[in-house]
Amino acid sequence: SLHDALPIWDSRRASLDNFIQFWYRMGYDFVRYEESLPLPEKKLIGADPAPQPVPGQTVPPKAGDRLWADEHHGAIMSWEDFERYPWPRIEEFDFFAYEYLSRNLPEGMGLIACHGGGVFEHLSWIMSMEGLSVALHEEPRLVRAVADRLGELMMAFYSHILDLDNLVAVFPGDDMGYKSATLVAPDVLRTYVLPWHARFAAMTHAKKLPYFLHSCGRVDAVMEDLISVVGIDGKHSFEDGIVPVQDFQARYGGRIAVLGGIDLNILAGGSPDDVRRQTHRLVTTCGARGRYAVGSGNSVPSYVPLENYLVMIDEAHRCNRDTMDHGYPEDL
Repeated sequence: SLHDALPIWDSRRASLDNFIQFWYRMGYDFVRYEESLPLPEKKLIGADPAPQPVPGQTVPPKAGDRLWADEHHGAIMSWEDFERYPWPRIEEFDFFAYEYLSRNLPEGMGLIACHGGGVFEHLSWIMSMEGLSVALHEEPRLVRAVADRLGELMMAFYSHILDLDNLVAVFPGDDMGYKSATLVAPDVLRTYVLPWHARFAAMTHAKKLPYFLHSCGRVDAVMEDLISVVGIDGKHSFEDGIVPVQDFQARYGGRIAVLGGIDLNILAGGSPDDVRRQTHRLVTTCGARGRYAVGSGNSVPSYVPLENYLVMIDEAHRCNRDTMDHGYPEDL
């Protein structure tokens, strides 16, 4: 009954209120929120001594477990799988959290939103990387069909959230690279993936909002496409072992915003002093050039020491105050 469900709704509201307060008290002027679309995908459980699931079997993770994509066995490996696949309808998606956040942000804060996972990520998860690679050679029409169903679903998602009053940016993640190259040939991305990002960006720009992109790995081969064809307004995810953020900004910072850049190896494995120095250094170099927001080069996973995260935040605010008072600080 509705009465029995009220405690659940109260719990969700309380959780979202805490979410808002975290971002607010950390000094952000936005919250970034995402929920994964309900796409059945085969996952493996790692970081736990429990027996691994049989390929294709879904086993609920326990606290401390991590889910990993099954790279060998996808939910869609054939046209028969495609026809049987339980494609969700956007009407089944619960937008409550997005709507609640938009209505309840403190004055001066905005909502940055997206769905969990991009077109390429879900394509490679649903088909598996091995299955996708084989299908690109043997059955490209199947790849097209899966990619287009994903793109259409995501367009329906954006059609809804782009009407939220306090939305200030769309910021999806779609990891397309690894350490030395894109995960598939650049022309594959240009054929099946980037046209959908271009549609999402056009929808976002029609609302006069920026379209940012998080993509891990080396994506140099499609960077010009992302800027000139897709029309991204900012890029996130940087790793010193691939392209240090200051080098990327020197090349592209005159055309798009550059976001993050503190290498996760420093944020997770460095000392608090290491993190403070790197935060200061990036504000001094990248911040002085403009169109830059300091932060983690990737994310803030659970293995990042709390002190390191707080030091990054503290140094960013300290540098901002110094900049407003005295201009950009001298490098350390």
